[in-house]
Amino acid sequence: MSVTGRRLPARERLLWAAGEVFYQEGLRATGVDRVVEHAGVTRATFYRQFPSKELLLVAYVQALDTAVREYAGPVPEGADDAAAWLLRLTERIAAEVSAPGFRGCPFINAAAEFPSADHPVRVAVAAHRTWLEDEVALALERSGQENTREGARRWLAQRDGAMVGAYLGSAEAAAATLVAAVSDLVR
Repeated sequence: MSVTGRRLPARERLLWAAGEVFYQEGLRATGVDRVVEHAGVTRATFYRQFPSKELLLVAYVQALDTAVREYAGPVPEGADDAAAWLLRLTERIAAEVSAPGFRGCPFINAAAEFPSADHPVRVAVAAHRTWLEDEVALALERSGQENTREGARRWLAQRDGAMVGAYLGSAEAAAATLVAAVSDLVR
């Protein structure tokens, strides 16, 4: 685990390892020892960075959120640019659900493992979803759409459906349906 030949700091290695094993094996099912082993650090190093597994779980969800925010970027001002932003974001999701090894939405998967809405993992998932819905509503508003909050909820439902549908059925069909639905939404 290095960036341009430089070994990543322990915290980054742990988050990278958590991202790999939590997504593949589940959040509750994966123990600290598995993350420690995958990261190539000691248990003492783990506990210096994350005093509990729960704190690592929340950091994992927040790191996922940060990654989505970075690839989404800010919603542009102009109508055509805002519509293009939303289509680009949707196409990125369509590519994600079609990628080898796709096991469903990591946010939905995390939320499914923690049924209590006030659990810190669920709170982190909810914060991501609120941000995502708000950004989509802004993109729809800037692209000249009406009922932007309803449109954003529809977009989120389409996205969620594509994530689940791609994992349980045909990834290609789920991706194509998502892109077609959002293309219709921004027309």
